[in-house]
Amino acid sequence: MFDLPLPIHPTTYARVVPPHFSTGDVDPNHPFALTLSRRAPADLMSGRAAPLVLARFEKLAEAMQGAIDYAEGIAPDAAPQLLAILDRDERLVLAGAASEQAVAWCHPVTSAAEARGVVTEASQLRAQAGRAAAWGEADLAVRLRLRADLLDGRLVDPLWRAFAARALQVAA
Repeated sequence: MFDLPLPIHPTTYARVVPPHFSTGDVDPNHPFALTLSRRAPADLMSGRAAPLVLARFEKLAEAMQGAIDYAEGIAPDAAPQLLAILDRDERLVLAGAASEQAVAWCHPVTSAAEARGVVTEASQLRAQAGRAAAWGEADLAVRLRLRADLLDGRLVDPLWRAFAARALQVAA
């Protein structure tokens, strides 16, 4: 259950045109894909809800830099966008929220027990978001769904957890 790629939940995000990546490559043999979640209701209903691959990279560090380059092209007043780095088998390597010309990386869980706690908390936040939307609190619902999505970003594939945690330490 915890080695699935980043789950896709219905959340509305502002759309922006992805910037051109001079450092990225379209070579499908490169192991790391920088992706943008497509979670608008129209994408979900049309079957295009699979993440949009922005670029492919040979190294994780290059993919992380590509995410930062992407964030620099986001308008300062735009809503945060969830970026994910997937390996060639579409396993989650790292995720983060891109906004205001920066990426806030999600620190990966360290164990299956912590992953279960994250899933529980994200589910509770989504339930709260549903109630907030029913009460007419659309802004609160969006913020709660974003928090839940960021928690999901911590559900890094067990194969990549230690490596991703170390990459974040080095990047800091």
